[in-house]
Amino acid sequence: MPEGATLGRMSIDKQFHGGLEASSTGEMLSAITSVKGSAGYVAIERVTGTLAGRNGTYTLQHSGAMTRGAQQLTITVVPDSGTGGLTGRMAIRIETGGKHFYGFDYELPAAG
Repeated sequence: MPEGATLGRMSIDKQFHGGLEASSTGEMLSAITSVKGSAGYVAIERVTGTLAGRNGTYTLQHSGAMTRGAQQLTITVVPDSGTGGLTGRMAIRIETGGKHFYGFDYELPAAG
């Protein structure tokens, strides 16, 4: 039976390009077990930029786990953190070589 996990902490500093032109900063905590492909992480990041032609900020909350390579990941906009009432969920696709691609399913009430 494996014992414990290796704990880690990392600062986040990202750039987003495409429908979302933004930058983000944040903090991530992780736990990597001795079983290959099993780990977990949590993170909070603040995103600032332009989405759908509107400038603003929002905060993302990450919760991820891998069980022997099978990934479960939830990334949501923290309630009431988004400029103009932005809400939503984000997905990450990691390709060979480590390149990340993001999908953002969001709602942004009409400007008014």
